[in-house]
Amino acid sequence: MCPHSPRCPSPDSPDRDAARVLAHHSEQGWSLLCGGLLLFDDTGELLPDGRPLPPRRPASV
Repeated sequence: MCPHSPRCPSPDSPDRDAARVLAHHSEQGWSLLCGGLLLFDDTGELLPDGRPLPPRRPASV
């Protein structure tokens, strides 16, 4: 459970990337967000239950 006020978005919500950063390891290319979500520099994600989410890159014009 998130101890912050207001609460961080859950790892399953669409705005999950807005959760607070608990640990940042730029040398390894990832951050741990509140709620257990791993966010990678390429915008890929790993949910707390181990499911990967592919990178979300902007569409080329």
